[in-house]
Amino acid sequence: MISFADMVLIGLTGGVATGKSTVAKMFQRCGAVIIDADELAREVVQPDKPAWREIVRRFGISVLNSDKTINRQALGRMVFDNRTKLRQLERIIHPRVAREQARLTRQAAREDPHAVVVYDVPLLFEAGIDKRVDKVVVVSADQESQISRLKRRDRLPRAEALRRIRSQMPLSTKRRRADYVLDGTKKPRSLAKSVRRLFTHFQSF
Repeated sequence: MISFADMVLIGLTGGVATGKSTVAKMFQRCGAVIIDADELAREVVQPDKPAWREIVRRFGISVLNSDKTINRQALGRMVFDNRTKLRQLERIIHPRVAREQARLTRQAAREDPHAVVVYDVPLLFEAGIDKRVDKVVVVSADQESQISRLKRRDRLPRAEALRRIRSQMPLSTKRRRADYVLDGTKKPRSLAKSVRRLFTHFQSF
């Protein structure tokens, strides 16, 4: 756990298409500092950075776009059903993302010792990040809502949507391990009210 004065570090996670990104934006509107793990992961693999070089050396140039950026879809297909390759990729990316998250958290604490920092990270439990935050918020949704959102948002057939959902840690497990659970299928106004209530609670820590 990273501890700085009265700052509180919240881990925000959920499942695919549960509404996690929407909740993160709501926390931001409340005044929270948002650190986005996906954004950090994209930054650490920019062309010619150490992680980029290691990925190209290990997985080959077939994972590159014409502008030398990483083709996330191609790389994802390569590691999705191969646990060994997935672990190799995680060992390249996760430590660098963790260092950048820690740097940004320190920066937020310096700028506001009472800051509420929300670390938005899909693989929070899988990567052991729950041990490095003060509290965990899980955004949950029923499976049919997830499927409907994936079909609409990503234009996926039902079978592929289910495959993506089932490739992740079950939401039931995440809910059991969470300190707080938000229902990502609530109407926006109701969900925003729940987020504001939680934010006020975190400010009182």
